[in-house]
Amino acid sequence: MGSALPLGDPVPTDGSLPSGTVIDQAVDFGVYLHVPFCRVRCGYCDFNTYTSAELHGAPQDAYADTLLSEVALARDVLGGLGQIRPASTVFFGGGTPTLLPPGDLTRMLDGVRESFGLHAGAEVTVEANPDTVTDAVAAELAASGVTRLSIGMQSAVPRVLAALDRTHEPANVVTALTAARRAGLAVSLDLIYGAPGESLEDWRTSLETALELKPDHLSAYALIIEDGTKLARQIRRGEVVAPDDDLQAEMYELADDLLEADGFDWYEVSNWARSTDQRSRHNLAYWQGTDWWGFGPGAHSHIAGTRFWNVKHPAAYAQRLSVGESPAAGREVPDAAAQLLERVLLGSRIREGFAISELEPQSRQAVAALIADGLVEGAAALQGRIVLTLRGRLLADAVVRALTD
Repeated sequence: MGSALPLGDPVPTDGSLPSGTVIDQAVDFGVYLHVPFCRVRCGYCDFNTYTSAELHGAPQDAYADTLLSEVALARDVLGGLGQIRPASTVFFGGGTPTLLPPGDLTRMLDGVRESFGLHAGAEVTVEANPDTVTDAVAAELAASGVTRLSIGMQSAVPRVLAALDRTHEPANVVTALTAARRAGLAVSLDLIYGAPGESLEDWRTSLETALELKPDHLSAYALIIEDGTKLARQIRRGEVVAPDDDLQAEMYELADDLLEADGFDWYEVSNWARSTDQRSRHNLAYWQGTDWWGFGPGAHSHIAGTRFWNVKHPAAYAQRLSVGESPAAGREVPDAAAQLLERVLLGSRIREGFAISELEPQSRQAVAALIADGLVEGAAALQGRIVLTLRGRLLADAVVRALTD
């Protein structure tokens, strides 16, 4: 059910933003739609998701209408400021959005379209487990305006999938991708490396299998052991071995080598695309600090420097909206120091990096040592930007510490 929400200031029941909020109309506006339902809980997962037994009075078949109540509230809040912008990106995340009928997802997207509008050429992504995508589902999503399907492949090796508690068969990835292609959708594949018992050759098999499918985009995430998960408990009891940092580094390097050889280019530490226009524009908005409103239980938002987040459980979320109240649990306006830390933390993860001039004067003195250590590209630094090398991507946290301490 995910980690605890951060502390923050209270949010007015009408969801209004802080007095004096000024929204820059030139800044892109993204929409995140959280669908918190899963058939089973994967042992490694720390996301705010719920199986049917955990919903406690928040039925899936009422969810689309509940979320649309929050969309209407956001429209009123932003409309009251005269600051409604069409959405540049929409992202259905989860959980498993495709556990809902495609018609529910269509109604949610229509609600966004009617409340805010969509830019011409807007990127609309739906995350999906491989065993929930058929030709009919993909066709209906495409007809509604979805442009991109992000398929949770995770691995091509059955025993690795089992170690992750994934329930799909590897063959289902081909079925889902083929359905998406027939519907005219762009396709991203998500992989996880470093599962208990996974070897470097297992990982090579997953990468080569994924590349044979010719996706437009690929994400590869190192397995992180989150407190409170089934996998964390198994490791603590000695039932499985924790991921090995050195092996995960080798796996990352192998991924970068194979993907580059196949025509992919990294644009964020864990993400590669075949071309610039296949990058995830929605996720780039997070890393670049633009504006987005997250709808759904536990969803986070960022509007004009204010961050706010919703109550976590679907039942609590639905109850608040049923009486016309905002589901927001708290908010904050980060101070200058927090904003700088975030800018370095997020900006260093992307291919374009960030400007050295954004650093505090004393922190700029660390740049030369980072270049000498092979963590930061020297040519980019001469042009005034911090861009990580391959080694720097593996040690990104150390680079951030050096530039912010």
